[in-house]
Amino acid sequence: MKKIAFVFMKIPHGTSSSREGLDALLAASALTEKIGVFFISDGVCQLLVKQNPSKILARDYISTYKLLPLYDINACYICQEDLEARGFSADSSFILPATVIPADRLRRNLADYDVILTF
Repeated sequence: MKKIAFVFMKIPHGTSSSREGLDALLAASALTEKIGVFFISDGVCQLLVKQNPSKILARDYISTYKLLPLYDINACYICQEDLEARGFSADSSFILPATVIPADRLRRNLADYDVILTF
């Protein structure tokens, strides 16, 4: 069975790309158990708590990330350098358990996947 990586690179509420990626991620979980989720660049903001999208009239899909463990999706990684470049740290509050790792290790982990989908 193929291993599928989902890479989130965009801010949470600027476009529908991330919301559509999350929908695709949940749908793919019915097809394979070998899924990894990677948050890089502006995508590191996807998992931050206390977002208030209603102020910009956007749908709050971020809380849906809490469901990933229920779908047996536990391989979630956040790029440490991208997180720090945006003023956050590994001690920041995230909506679900995710491993903060350096970029070089993240690239090595990502190389283990057969299919990489970017959102």
